[in-house]
Amino acid sequence: MGTKKGTKPRKWSKEEKLKLVLLHLNDKVPLMQIEREYSVSSGLVSTWVKKYLNGGEESLVSRSGNPYAALHTSKSLSEVDRLRLIVAKQEIEIARLKKGYWVKGVGVNKEYVTGSGENTRSSKNSK
Repeated sequence: MGTKKGTKPRKWSKEEKLKLVLLHLNDKVPLMQIEREYSVSSGLVSTWVKKYLNGGEESLVSRSGNPYAALHTSKSLSEVDRLRLIVAKQEIEIARLKKGYWVKGVGVNKEYVTGSGENTRSSKNSK
């Protein structure tokens, strides 16, 4: 199965995943039959089944992306969200320091400085 080169993989909603999981678990439909009829990899459905058995319906909700991206630009953060954002930023900074570099500047002028004093620009169009 898989996607064609240059195309984005299909996104499955929680409801669609649940329908296929329950077809397999409750109706005893084999994974290979689900694969043929719904054009979804049997391995992927198997993964959803395991998630469902371990965590219920909520485990089928997609959680991709950066959960703090929207918080960063939000004007009205709750105190808990604001603190989570601060912790996330500090964890990233700690990881950078462990790798031996830190960031100078912001945006287009952002530079990554290594412990040896070498600068590397983050932009591809740097001079």
